[in-house]
Amino acid sequence: MPPDQTMDLFPTQPRRSVDPHAPLADRMRPRAFDDMIGQESLVGEGTALRSMVEAGEIPSIILWGPPGSGKTTLAWLLAEAPDTRIDALSAVVAGVKEIREAVDTARRTRLRTLLFIDEIHRLNRAQQDVLLPHVEAGTVTLIGATTENPSFTVNAPLLSRSRVLTLVPLNAEAVVRVIERALSDEEKGLGKQALVVGEESLGAMVEFADGDARKALGLLEAAAAIHQRGPSPQSPLAPETVREAAGRKLLLYDRDREEHHNLVSAFIKSLRASDPDAALYYLARMLAAGEEALFLARRLLIFASEDVGNADPWALSLATATHQAVERLGMPECRIALAQATTYLACAIKSNAAYAALGRAQAVVERTGSLPVPMHLRNAPTQLMKDLGYGAGYVYPHDAEDEFAPGDNLPEAIGDERFYAPKEKGAESAMAARLAEWRRRRRATDR
Repeated sequence: MPPDQTMDLFPTQPRRSVDPHAPLADRMRPRAFDDMIGQESLVGEGTALRSMVEAGEIPSIILWGPPGSGKTTLAWLLAEAPDTRIDALSAVVAGVKEIREAVDTARRTRLRTLLFIDEIHRLNRAQQDVLLPHVEAGTVTLIGATTENPSFTVNAPLLSRSRVLTLVPLNAEAVVRVIERALSDEEKGLGKQALVVGEESLGAMVEFADGDARKALGLLEAAAAIHQRGPSPQSPLAPETVREAAGRKLLLYDRDREEHHNLVSAFIKSLRASDPDAALYYLARMLAAGEEALFLARRLLIFASEDVGNADPWALSLATATHQAVERLGMPECRIALAQATTYLACAIKSNAAYAALGRAQAVVERTGSLPVPMHLRNAPTQLMKDLGYGAGYVYPHDAEDEFAPGDNLPEAIGDERFYAPKEKGAESAMAARLAEWRRRRRATDR
């Protein structure tokens, strides 16, 4: 056995050739599990996946993770198992025809076939249904890669027949290791250039990479090319060159998938936790990623009633005004109004008493159905209705001594049910005191 193959996981498999003209990220793609950086908990020595592969068992797998986390690399590493071939498709361009052709090819070979479908979330339901029976029969072993939560995008039957492996964004230390390996590798990387990258430039690359190894290597390659064409190619790589190569940083976000819901949830929960700093951070994240400003204004409107409520009655007015300001101003100026409402609502006294009260009332409606409205509360626009007793006994509160009319207003079958329980804080505390007195007088009248 040649010395350079002694450490390979699959020594009987030939190494894939390296195209010297390929992008740096492709040239530096790991050739063995031990080379993968940042996913050690998934592919490290002794992990479940590695043990299965070493035993010759490769189940159907959905690889879920952000861009540049190693999904494609892992798929190709799995294909280096003995007596295994891989057929790679991209769901962006592949359809039923391509899937069937891949299955037919798999039937004609004696090797185990891994059908790698990149961006599998882009396959529609019909295309996934075509694939399902061949996965069930073992004709192909599915290896799907997706940046989207597979529970939203992959058919339940297909998902149940696959193991979902979650890859994580690379942390700063892992990104640094990826860059340093490329700088030192003379065969596939930039080692022959003897490029010096200082701590500040390295930090800038980590920042712009945003946990994406492919982006980090692409940035390194671009910055190195700019540096080589500069006046001092022998000097250390300047942070300004990194920033020039990076351009505008793009944030991970999606308008209707998991990351959208994650950030919105973090925004609302930070408001609820009375943490204006965290709320502003998530607001800034969503604005930077291109979230619709009116969507954010609507979320603030909901929050003002649901979570602040009567503890600060002005909150809903401010949120309404903010929504109008966003409609009239548009971006970028409306972000100021969003920031004002965000900080006010985060710092406002909170009460969900009104929201909770509605929930309790709805539960009673669900349980009791269409109970008749008490006669004294019914409208009596005709003489017949008056003769039948509609409106009889109604006391107009404004004619009462202190504008309070005691008496029951709930259907008799509900009795003395109480839904609203105002909290003893903010403006709601005064409301709680008034309501307690009114309820006391109403009970006294009933007796």
